[in-house]
Amino acid sequence: MAIRKNIVITGASSGLGAGMARRFAAAGRDLALCARRTDRLDELAAELRQRHPGIRVLTRELDVNDHDRVFSVFEEFRAELGGLDRVIVNAGLGKGQPVGTGYFHANRQTAETNFVAALAQCEAALAIFREQNAGHLVVVSSFSALRGLPGNLTAYAASKAAVSALADGIRADMLRTPVRVTTLLPGYIESEMTGSAGRTPLLAGAEKGVRALVRAIEREPARAYIPPLPWAPLSVVMRVLPTGLLRRFT
Repeated sequence: MAIRKNIVITGASSGLGAGMARRFAAAGRDLALCARRTDRLDELAAELRQRHPGIRVLTRELDVNDHDRVFSVFEEFRAELGGLDRVIVNAGLGKGQPVGTGYFHANRQTAETNFVAALAQCEAALAIFREQNAGHLVVVSSFSALRGLPGNLTAYAASKAAVSALADGIRADMLRTPVRVTTLLPGYIESEMTGSAGRTPLLAGAEKGVRALVRAIEREPARAYIPPLPWAPLSVVMRVLPTGLLRRFT
């Protein structure tokens, strides 16, 4: 399998995005990083350039809900790097409240960021990959995409189910072409998002989670649960779990 040299990561300023950037940089890849928080992004880029002087690290400010800018930023990255080999659709939002409790604005923002903005990123990436006749699209979904979940996770789980279905459809469309599509379904991994959720069962450390993410991405499977243990076997349980027991996963 050819090495994917030029890699775009959205939502790269912190958490899993920054962790993936560090591991790919250590492997000698050229990176195109974008996020809303440019101060953190610039700090990360400076760190990577210092540690790995042989690589290129490009940065752009990007709010993925600015759909026109998603397209322009991806094209800028492509022009500067001479092509894109892999795009990791990682930017996402974890806020949400039970439906019908007066927090439509939060649930709408979650749905728009996790699905509509992800669609914009996939559209921009696939337009480039189709023209190149090559590329690897990676969509970061969630284990919660497997079932509708109660409480604060209702809108989040629905948005991740939507983005998983989106990736599945793109994969089917790209069948028998050189373009690969991977859906990642992480369980609970230590990050800013899980940190705000309080005590969470089965929480994997950030380093372990990022290592598993990058390992899966490099294999380029159709889909992968992250980390594989315990989330791959739990995926079987999740699909048949009685609705009354779902709160144990939230």
